[in-house]
Amino acid sequence: MPEQYAARTARYQGSVMVDICDLELIGSKLEQDGLVINLTQEYYQQEVIESSYAKELLLKCDTANLVGNRIVQQALDMKLAKEASIRKISGVPFLMIYKFQHR
Repeated sequence: MPEQYAARTARYQGSVMVDICDLELIGSKLEQDGLVINLTQEYYQQEVIESSYAKELLLKCDTANLVGNRIVQQALDMKLAKEASIRKISGVPFLMIYKFQHR
């Protein structure tokens, strides 16, 4: 079975923002040092996607919020971020990517 992710895409002022979460994390609540992240279906799961489409979204987005071992590793494998940029919250990798472009 292909890897699946929960994904949400939004457009704002000409930019594309994606939120992608490993599907099995939906419904989880991550808490650490006063920081709380609710991985709700309502927010993250606009659609369920597979790895190949996640790669497409990561290539075309301007901003990405990624949660989970698999999706964060995919971003690393694509050379979109470095290991030092990853934050772990309750042991779960969390990565934000901002692509700065001069227009």
